[in-house]
Amino acid sequence: MKTIKLAIAGLFLLVANATQAQVSINVNIGSPPAWGPAGYAEMEYYYLPDIEAYYDVRASQFIYFGGGRWVRTTYLPRQYRNYDLYGGYKVVLNDYHGRTPYTYFDRHRVKYYKGYHGAPQRCYKPRPAYGYNDDRYERRNHKHYDKKRNKHDRDDDDDDDHDDHDGHYGRRRG
Repeated sequence: MKTIKLAIAGLFLLVANATQAQVSINVNIGSPPAWGPAGYAEMEYYYLPDIEAYYDVRASQFIYFGGGRWVRTTYLPRQYRNYDLYGGYKVVLNDYHGRTPYTYFDRHRVKYYKGYHGAPQRCYKPRPAYGYNDDRYERRNHKHYDKKRNKHDRDDDDDDDHDDHDGHYGRRRG
């Protein structure tokens, strides 16, 4: 009887863990990217006119023409690695539901030409701060760094009770 109870408890824990893993895996699938335009309830694809490519929101993949065929990848191709996804214009394709939005590529390319900018867009999430952040340096306390840097400075006045090896103690005047 005790063995049966242990087996049932073990089976229950195993099923509970499998269910929890299933839930945590499916949480982010189909969510719009941070650089995507805000204010749309349902969207499956974005068309990026500046680079003539698509973005599949559900699969989180870019779709572009390369090597004579349409390619699906997680990242943009090398020639567009510096393309600004936050600043570039995105066309939300609300009227297409399927797996191959590029079947209408000729229409999209004419209607939304390179450099096309329709209504102003606001991104789903703000742009992350990359590069140098001046605020970070303004808040920093440079006292520790300056002491190490001027360690052998004969006029170092930071340590008032230390001899500067030329008979001067404390602050030097004049």
